[in-house]
Amino acid sequence: MLRRTAFLSCLLLTGLGARGQTVLDPALLERVRMLAETAARAAAPPNTRVAVEIGALDARLRLAPCQQIQPYLPPGMAVWGKSRIGLRCTDGMARWNVTLPVRVAVFGRAVVASGPLPAGVNLSQEQLAVADIDIAAEPGAVFTDPALLIGRTLARPLGAAEAVRAPALKSRQWFAAGETVQVRVAGEGFAVASEAQALSAGIEGQEVRVRFESGRVASGRPVGERRVDVLL
Repeated sequence: MLRRTAFLSCLLLTGLGARGQTVLDPALLERVRMLAETAARAAAPPNTRVAVEIGALDARLRLAPCQQIQPYLPPGMAVWGKSRIGLRCTDGMARWNVTLPVRVAVFGRAVVASGPLPAGVNLSQEQLAVADIDIAAEPGAVFTDPALLIGRTLARPLGAAEAVRAPALKSRQWFAAGETVQVRVAGEGFAVASEAQALSAGIEGQEVRVRFESGRVASGRPVGERRVDVLL
């Protein structure tokens, strides 16, 4: 989980532009940029570059002048892609609390399609390349090693140079119902291995139930070919 970053309150003034719109002090906007960038970097992989684009307040807002404005990251707000930074007046004629739109880009190396690819294709080395992209532009994890994608099946088509993200891949079936699987049962300070029978198909990302020789039934997570992890 990302730890929210708080900045000290800043002694800044808002004013009114030529059309009556609220104008924010450049120093305040720099604090907003730093807040967004710091939050994004905390969640970004190594060797990536973060860029922040700050939008404008709603033109309909008419904010009272404020001596002390505090930027903050609203709870639950995304720190990548399109997001918002909160601004609250803590010392002014009137207390107000608004949000300012921002767009956070995170540039890094990721696996992309070397050309247009249809849904259902089984990926090969020739269909993949590595390029610098904005990994925050769309939801879904990206991959940095093409070898991890060889043989995977696309669930939807991809355009040339489009990142291969986790949601674009079909979930793998690691085993069928009724098969014998190797189960790793782990808890705090211990781990044991055993065999069990799968009561349903082992689909990547989905919980599966297994029955041990003793008759006990447990739920776990498929992690590979005929392998299940059960966490206690």
